[in-house]
Formats: sequence, C-alpha cells, structure tokens
Amino acid sequence: MGDMTNSDFYSKNQRNESSHGGEFGCTMEELRSLMELRGTEAVVKIKETYGDTEAICRRLKTSPVEGLPGTAPDLEKRKQIFGQNFIPPKKPKTFLQLVWEALQDVTLIILEIAAIISLGLSFYHPPGEGNEGCATAQGGAEDEGEAEAGWIEGAAILLSVICVVLVTAFNDWSKEKQFRGLQSRIEQEQKFTVVRAGQVVQIPVAEIVVGDIAQVKYGDLLPADGLFIQGNDLKIDESSLTGESDQVRKSVDKDPMLLSGTHVMEGSGRMLVTAVGVNSQTGIIFTLLGAGGEEEEKKDKKGKMQDGNVDASQSKAKQQDGAAAMEMQPLKSAEGGDADDRKKASMHKKEKSVLQGKLTKLAVQIGKAGLVMSAITVIILVLYFTVDTFVVNKKPWLPECTPVYVQYFVKFFIIGVTVLVVAVPEGLPLAVTISLAYSVKKMMKDNNLVRHLDACETMGNATAICSDKTGTLTTNRMTVVQAYVGDVHYKEIPDPSSINTKTMELLVNAIAINSAYTTKILPPEKEGALPRQVGNKTECGLLGFVLDLKQDYEPVRSQMPEEKLYKVYTFNSVRKSMSTVIKLPDESFRMYSKGASEIVLKKCCKILNGAGEPRVFRPRDRDEMVKKVIEPMACDGLRTICVAYRDFPSSPEPDWDNENDILNDLTCICVVGIEDPVRPEVPEAIRKCQRAGITVRMVTGDNINTARAIAIKCGIIHPGEDFLCLEGKEFNRRIRNEKGEIEQERIDKIWPKLRVLARSSPTDKHTLVKGIIDSTHTEQRQVVAVTGDGTNDGPALKKADVGFAMGIAGTDVAKEASDIILTDDNFSSIVKAVMWGRNVYDSISKFLQFQLTVNVVAVIVAFTGACITQDSPLKAVQMLWVNLIMDTFASLALATEPPTETLLLRKPYGRNKPLISRTMMKNILGHAVYQLALIFTLLFVGEKMFQIDSGRNAPLHSPPSEHYTIIFNTFVMMQLFNEINARKIHGERNVFDGIFRNPIFCTIVLGTFAIQIVIVQFGGKPFSCSPLQLDQWMWCIFIGLGELVWGQVIATIPTSRLKFLKEAGRLTQKEEIPEEELNEDVEEIDHAERELRRGQILWFRGLNRIQTQIEVVNTFKSGASFQGALRRQSSVTSQSQDVANLSSPSRVSLSNALSSPTSLPPAAAGHPRREGVP
Repeated sequence: MGDMTNSDFYSKNQRNESSHGGEFGCTMEELRSLMELRGTEAVVKIKETYGDTEAICRRLKTSPVEGLPGTAPDLEKRKQIFGQNFIPPKKPKTFLQLVWEALQDVTLIILEIAAIISLGLSFYHPPGEGNEGCATAQGGAEDEGEAEAGWIEGAAILLSVICVVLVTAFNDWSKEKQFRGLQSRIEQEQKFTVVRAGQVVQIPVAEIVVGDIAQVKYGDLLPADGLFIQGNDLKIDESSLTGESDQVRKSVDKDPMLLSGTHVMEGSGRMLVTAVGVNSQTGIIFTLLGAGGEEEEKKDKKGKMQDGNVDASQSKAKQQDGAAAMEMQPLKSAEGGDADDRKKASMHKKEKSVLQGKLTKLAVQIGKAGLVMSAITVIILVLYFTVDTFVVNKKPWLPECTPVYVQYFVKFFIIGVTVLVVAVPEGLPLAVTISLAYSVKKMMKDNNLVRHLDACETMGNATAICSDKTGTLTTNRMTVVQAYVGDVHYKEIPDPSSINTKTMELLVNAIAINSAYTTKILPPEKEGALPRQVGNKTECGLLGFVLDLKQDYEPVRSQMPEEKLYKVYTFNSVRKSMSTVIKLPDESFRMYSKGASEIVLKKCCKILNGAGEPRVFRPRDRDEMVKKVIEPMACDGLRTICVAYRDFPSSPEPDWDNENDILNDLTCICVVGIEDPVRPEVPEAIRKCQRAGITVRMVTGDNINTARAIAIKCGIIHPGEDFLCLEGKEFNRRIRNEKGEIEQERIDKIWPKLRVLARSSPTDKHTLVKGIIDSTHTEQRQVVAVTGDGTNDGPALKKADVGFAMGIAGTDVAKEASDIILTDDNFSSIVKAVMWGRNVYDSISKFLQFQLTVNVVAVIVAFTGACITQDSPLKAVQMLWVNLIMDTFASLALATEPPTETLLLRKPYGRNKPLISRTMMKNILGHAVYQLALIFTLLFVGEKMFQIDSGRNAPLHSPPSEHYTIIFNTFVMMQLFNEINARKIHGERNVFDGIFRNPIFCTIVLGTFAIQIVIVQFGGKPFSCSPLQLDQWMWCIFIGLGELVWGQVIATIPTSRLKFLKEAGRLTQKEEIPEEELNEDVEEIDHAERELRRGQILWFRGLNRIQTQIEVVNTFKSGASFQGALRRQSSVTSQSQDVANLSSPSRVSLSNALSSPTSLPPAAAGHPRREGVP
C-alpha cells in the first residue's frame, strides 16, 4: 500500500467512489470541492446545498454529540469510499541512485580516469617496445612480470574505488532507512482525540475517517479537513497553507472551515471530518508535489515529507571530498550578488552547524595542501625523467617511443593522484556520518528522539539551557495542598464540614464547569497507584481538590453539558485566566473565572466570608491578602490560583465582546495553592550541567516567588550567590530604550546573571534566547538550548541552537519547531544529550588526530620517495589499502566510542574552539616524526639491517622486494598501534582506558591486523608484496609497539611550552552568515541544494578573507616584520577607517601584539586573495 504512487491511489478512490457514492448523502468530490471554499463563500454553499452542518452530519451518518458508532465494517466502508488518512510517502532513493551519487566525488573520478588509462595502456603493446633507443627510467621500469601484471594496478585501483563507493552508498542508504524509520515512529506516536459511540478516545491519526467528530484544542496540528460544528474562541494559524501569519478566528456562522496541517493557537471545539489523506488540502498539495516532483526531482532532490535537514547534512558531507575541486571553481559573484546571496542562504533553518563549518574549512585546507603536494610530485617526476632522458643522455624523441613515454607519464600521474588520495581525508564525512548516526541510534535509548542530525553535535557545544519549569523540572502532577476559603487560610486540605454549603456549591460548580471538559481524573491503572490525570494538569489539580472535599464534578458536568455553555473565554498567555458564562434557569447569566491569583484578585471587588455571603474587598484588603496568603504560598513553591464568579442580569444582555468590562467586579470564592513537586532526578542533573560549564536558566509563566522557591529546590540558584530573578515586565523595562526598542547592550547587562525569568510571555522567552545567542559580550559565542512544550514556545524553540520539545506533554506545534524530542519529558535526558553531543565532537577529533598523522607521513614518504628514487616506496594499491584502513575502518572504530561521565567534567568547546587543539597538533607532529624517522631509516639503510637486497633502484625484471614490503608492513603496524593512541585527545596517559567497552574498536583493530598478514604473505604482485620471515614480522610489530611508548613520551612534553604550534579548523566569531530576522517566520522548506551552492560561495569567500586576516594576525604576533606587514596591509587598513564602524563579517582579535582588539575589515573587494602576506 505504502509504495502505491499518488496517482494510482487517487484513481482507485475515484473508481470506488462512483460505485459507492449512493450509500452516503454526499460524495467525496462534493466534500472536496466544499473544502476548497473559504469563509463566507463556504457558509453560503453549506446553506444552499445542505442546509446546515447538522444536515451534513446526518448525510454522513454521524452524530455531532455521539460521533460515529465505531464498528469495524462501517469504518472499513468509509475508508474505501472516502480514502484513508495517510499520504503515501515519496519513494526512497534506490541503492543504485545512491551509488551513482557517491561516484560524483571528484577525487574518485580522477582515480577512475587514471586507472582506466593505466588499464588501457597495459594492454597496448606499441611496436617500439623492444626498441633500444627508447629511454627507460631506473626503478620505474616495466619488467616481464609487470608487463603481464600491468593491468593489476589499474584493476586494483578500480576495485578500491568500488569499495569506497559501496561503503559510502551503503552508509547513505542505511541513514535514509533509519531516518524513515524515525519519521514513521514520530507519525505513529501522533494521536488525535475523537468521539466514537459517545466515548472520547485517542486514535492514531491514520485511523481517522470521514464522518468522525474530532475534538480540537489549543496546540493541535489538525490531521484532516473538517467543518467546525461547536466550540469557543477557536483561533487557527493557517500560515502553513496560506502564508498569512495572522490568526484566523473560526465560528460556525462566519468561517467554519478547518484545514489539515494548520495549527490551533487558541480555544477548543469539535469538528466534523470531511476530507482525509490525499483529498485533504495538505494532501492535495502533496499530490501536486508528488506528480510535479518527477521532473522536479533533478532540481530539488528533497521530498518535503522528509526533513531535508538530514539530506542537507549528507550532501554537505559529500561536498567535503569535493572541497579541493570546488576551491578551483571561480567564486561567482564575489563582489556582486553579495546581499542577495545572503538573503537566500539565510532562508535555511539554522546556520550550518558549528562542526560542519569547522570540518568544511579543514577539508578545504587539507585538500589544498594535498593538491599542491601531488602537483609538485608529478612535476618533479616528469621533469626528472625528461631531463635525465633527453638532456643528460641526449636521446632523441622517436615517434615509435611515444607510447612508452606516455606509459611513464601515466605512471607518474598515478603516483601523483595516489598522493592526493592519501592527502584528502575522504573518511572525514564518513566519520561524521557514522558518528552522528550511531549517536542518534543510541540516544533513542536515552529518550532523545533526534529530528535533525546536527542538533546532536551542537548539543555538545551548548553553554546555556533555558528550561521551562512545569513538566520539565517538575513532575507535572498538580495537587492542591493549601487553600484560603471563607476568611481562613488552611495549610492542608480543609475538612468538608468546615466549609459553608453555599460556598461549597459555588466552588464545585466554578471548578467543574469552568475547565475543559476533556480534563478528567480517572481511577488508577494499577492498585495503589495515584489516580490518572488526563488533560490540563492545573485543572486536574483543581478537580482533585473537589474530590478531596468529598464532592463530585461529574453530575455538575452532565447537568450542564458542553453544548449548553453560553460563552467561553479560553486561557491564553495574555489573559492568564479562563472564564465560562452559563445561563441560569431564571434567564440571568453567571460567569465563573479562574486564573493566576494576582491577576484575578485585581479584578475582584467582593469576597465570600465564612457564612458564604459576599463582603466588600478593597485594594488595601487585597494587599494584605497578598502579603499574608499569596506570598507565603508562593514562597513554599506553590502556584496560586484564584477562583471567582460574577452574576449578570438577563436584560440588557451584556456585550460579551467587551472583555475588560465583563472580566471585572468579580467575587472571589477561594484561593488555592497547587504544588507541582520537583522531579527527584533533576537537582543531580542540574549539578552535572553546572559542573560541565552549562548555565541553566528557568523561564516560566509562574509567580516570581514560586519560581524562585522551585529554582532553589532544583539547585539553579544557591542562596548567597549574585544572581538575578526577574519578572517579564521588569525584564522588558530593563532591555528596552525610551522608544520601546530592544537594545542588545541592555540585554548584555542582564543575561549573564539572570537565572530565573518569571511571569514571562512567549515573546520574552524568544527575546531572551535571541539576546543570548546574538551577544558578543563573552569571548565565546553562546550556544543555547531551549526546552518547551507549549504552542507559545514555538518561536523560541526555532530560534535556539537546539530546541527540545516534550514528547508527552508537548503540543504538536512545539514538536514541529524542535530538533530533539524528549520522549520522557525529563530534564536529565538533556544531560545525556550533552554527553552524546560532546562524544560526537571528541570522536571526530580522535579520528582527525589519527587520520592527519597518517596523511602527513604518507604524503611525505610518497613525495620524498618519488623525488629521490623516482618511485614511491608505497605503491598506489598499498596506499589505497592504507587509505581504506585509515579512513573507513578507523572512522568506524573511533566514531563509535561510547561516552563516559568524564565528558561532563570539562567546559564546553564553544563556537570558536579549533577542531585540532594544540595537544592534538603536538600528537600529530610527534607521531609523524617517529614514523618518518623509522621509515626513512628503513628505506635508506634497511637492507643492511635485515641483510636483504635493496629495493631501491631495483634492476629490471625484479619481483616485489622484501625491502619495500617491510617498509609497507612497518607503516601499517605503526598506524594500527597509533590508532590506540588516538583514543585519547586531551593528553591522557592511559590510552587503554575502557577499550573493552567498545567491541567495534577491538574487532576492527584485530581484523585489520589479520587482513594485513594475508596481504603481505599472499598479496604478491597486485599488492607489490613479497612474503616475510617470522623475525622480520617481529621487527615490524616491535617498531609498531614503539608507537605506544613514544605516545607516553609525547604526553610528557607540556603543551604550554609549544607556543609555535598552530591550531587548525577554527571558526572565527562572525563567520556564520548573518541571519536576516525578516526570514524568521518564512515557511521553512529546506532549500538544501540552493543553500549549499550559496553556502559554498560564501564559505570560500569567507575562508579567503579569514586566511588573509589570520596571516596578518600572525605577522603582527611575531612582530618581526611588523613594519613590512603594516605596509603590505596598508591597502586594507586604508579601508578599515570606513568599515570599522560597520560590523565586519569577520573579526579576529589580536591578542599579544596589540593591546586593544582590532576589528579587521573584510578583505578588499578588489583583491580576491593577496598572496603577499606571510
């Protein structure tokens, strides 16, 4: 069913419909065309065609109150006629498509071409073959055996290319598969409330059928199209369909159309489902996308059904090997389309993740170095050959010799490409992918459902967490523990007999009627457990209070069903209260109100006394009550709710739309204190965060005293510390200037000390998050994580670097905006996410440390070898094998290290900490020195040590020499043992620590060792190996083991002494593309492809500027050629006067040389790159 394309799906429905249309009073077509109308048109159409919504219910054989009978045959029939509520997903990419994509890689293409040329030439025997006149270069000569085995090299290169491609494709494929699994898991978890046979039940969204009566409430994402049949104050955000950001008010007589994919922002109600799946408005759009998608496929490879983000990171990863090649493309519109590019690029949801930025940059730098080295190698080989042949030996160029020479040149080219292959770390994207995919899989077990892959790694950099209070830090199980009724403050639940009967009746009615009827308290599932709370937790607390007073709310509700409620003012973040108006038997009206005590009490002018009679309640009484009752409750960490009522005469009927007049002159019935206990594991989790250098801030809608009390219980604030607790109003007053605009400087004064923000609105939360992220106040730019569960948290979740949504309490809107969903709503899962994030970062650093050592050594060996002996000591096939262990296997082994608690003992890396720290640089260079020393010793005096024939300048017709085999074997052994060294990157001594907790690592090391034995002993011609004796093997392993000892030696050298070591892979402060705030609310489809292209241009432009600037900085630092540098820089500095005032895209602070931090301007537009600066 899932694979059926949209069109089949559609036509199938058409066929069914024609045959069954008669069973119901309206066909699918009619309903579909009805749903395409909006507002008054729709109302008119309903009137003309059907009469009213009731009539449509009758035609669809459903009841507005009871819902569908819910019998299986009936549901089946509805599914057949009107379709199912699911949209067939787009076909995933086939394995072959992925293989084709992996083949697009530039380095691989170069290799393939080289291999094919090599193969072609090995089968082509030119007539001049035996001609004595043709020159032969020593050592590089073809011999008998090689002439027959000439094709082996080409074939082996092709084979290894195939290996790399298959591994990459398989990775992409499993990633896609995992991702789809994740998607379907998210979809399965989405349930919706419908009424069937008079019972309110939750069913999976896919089970909804036409004719269902669905209950919609604040925060829902509508799963199907429908007609609004009853409800109150329903406001819908239809921007996902119409692009209009204003909320649309729905009512039965003005605009009853509810469309799938839109968000309920306020209110509640019921809808009659009229179109599902491919026939709903969203479905129709997807169908169009699917149909038009075939041609579009080439243009935008992303189905909107997928998150796109994963694909984006995947294609970013792909880009990396191509980095070297892309570097060579001209930077289009380097001066021109700057602003335009930026606008487009910033449409993307978040900036390129920190890690990807650093990696791209590193890959480009390494790629450049590799290109230069390989070019030099080829040039030297060619020059040496031509000079030696045609100048020194004065041989003429004979036409019949041309093929022979070409063969030499191809051989040199292959050596050059091999150097390049070893230099470019194509394992890098692989390591990132594996590491992220592995982490995501494991994070599922830790209750983190990751929606965007890069969020996982960003989390490791987090420096601040802004958390909600309710449900995240607390258990979200509300119970009333104190009450103030009839002039008495009860410290625990009062005895029912002590409360006046009149007051009691008012209290029970006020609570039972003025709360969502979907909120209930159900008997416990297990014996001895607590009663289950369903619906809004605060209301559950109040209903629980009614039950504790030995009363029952059910009879009151059945006597006054939801349809009879006259008017409802639903709760929203502005009102902070909820009110319900009912018509009494004598035609007069009564309104019940409840809400935050300080807000509702301000509107009270009477209060019920002990006898149940209203008495006057003056402002000074109120102040006293706040002091004596509300503040003590709040200081115990209780949330205070005031319950009140007001009577209205029957005529004249009040103007219900004038809220200010209606919500006034209330009579207070009681004030209750509701406790929401702190989750037991939260204080420990917060302590871990603080130890890890992460500041936890609490942002809540609660009263400031309540918030402060809870913050102390959680350990967010410690008595006696210097911190701020602010209310939303005060916060706004402090951050805005006279004109009411928000100023970043003002926010910078507040946020470092702010720990609790109480009575905050969603905009305050968004302002705070944005303020912290945009702040340049600290030397590290802050990386902010935000948790949220309500619809109103959407903007803050989107703005944050990582948004966590609550899986249980969270609304659909919050989940849509988030990056990670906490499936158990628990704060301590966030700490796990931090641990995994840091682990990803470390895994990649470990891999880099290992990879770069190999790269440095292999490139230098191949390069010097080629220059001195005209033949690389490591052959192309051997290099590819080394490349395979280094890249693919090592990335597997090092990327799957499980995280440990020790990760939480260090401070976050932040945005501008380089990927390769000084310690790592020390390790890389240190090990490279050891390896090079030994390899060159073996190369030049190895034959004397082992008493074997020298492999250098071997005469013609020589089989693979033992000498070169020993070099190759030793090289691989050293890499193997260095892989164990690479497990630690912070200079720890014990590299074996926890090695057995990672079975993958052990398997790979042993496996590589086994394969190496096979290659050396039986590899023969293709691998240019000759079998070794046991003592020779022992020596190779012994030299390899030396790596571990040498590692300890390196660890002893204090890094602080090595000032000359540079770090690499650093992001400078402003290197991220500035994000235009205008696009905040733009519908965010992942423009991954476009963004990538723009991204590349901007990146490379940025890289060029920054490289120039870093060079300048270094010159300044060294201070030697200070004047010279200044003179050279003058072309740039002359502009810094104009630009200094603007915020420059890249800022580098010059620490040592200049006392004041200077902001350097962007590189002059005219000079794309000045090579002159050292």
